[in-house]
Amino acid sequence: MAMDAERRQAELIGQFSAQAAALSSAPQLAALVLEATSHPALFAFSELLTLPALSKLVGTQYASSLDALRLFAYGTLKDYKSNSGSLPALLPDQIRKLKQLSVLTLAESTKILPYDQLMQELDVSNVRELEDFLINECMYSGIVRGKLDQLRRCFEVQFAAGRDLTPEQLNNMIDTLSDWLGTSDSLLHQIQEKIKWADTMSEVNKKHQKEFEDRVEEAKKSIKADIDIRGHDDFLSESGGIMDFEEDRIRPKRRRQPPA
Repeated sequence: MAMDAERRQAELIGQFSAQAAALSSAPQLAALVLEATSHPALFAFSELLTLPALSKLVGTQYASSLDALRLFAYGTLKDYKSNSGSLPALLPDQIRKLKQLSVLTLAESTKILPYDQLMQELDVSNVRELEDFLINECMYSGIVRGKLDQLRRCFEVQFAAGRDLTPEQLNNMIDTLSDWLGTSDSLLHQIQEKIKWADTMSEVNKKHQKEFEDRVEEAKKSIKADIDIRGHDDFLSESGGIMDFEEDRIRPKRRRQPPA
């Protein structure tokens, strides 16, 4: 499901990018921005901001369209209300879209969204209107999944689509990944050093084992050579003497009879 939504987003961005490349006048480009920000299935706009064609809006009476596009990429309904004087008036479809994006922004920081907070952020006057919006415009559209808890007066978010990353968020992410990469490189170096140490100790142990086996083998050869030099008879004689001694040692002594 999420993959289908991402694919749909990519298709829409591709379509609007192709249309922008074919346009040459500022009014046409401003109309395209209006169409993109009103589209019911498009929720990602940062790639459109990077289109070279939209630079034609700079310095014209339609320059505020770029600000509006930036608002939809990174802002919320609350941001629009705070800066409405420098932004073009929004159509109802755009207002609805901005409310949907505002829910996504809130879901980034917490998964329990109180009704009171949502009503304030979305400029909604009552709970019924809020729940209808969450069900019909957010959950049915697939951008969020969750549970409406009327008893606790909150919306429990189970899933929320991600919004465009602001330049600051992107830089923070790059810094975090760079730190992680540095830590990983350091850990990899430590592991390689431990592997090298283990290999060295293994070679040392093999060398000691070889030396021990060589000494045992030399001892065996020395004993064999000694036997060969002294002869088997002497060896057997010594063995017999040892056996006689052992027999005498273990033979029970005769008890002395007491005098009559």
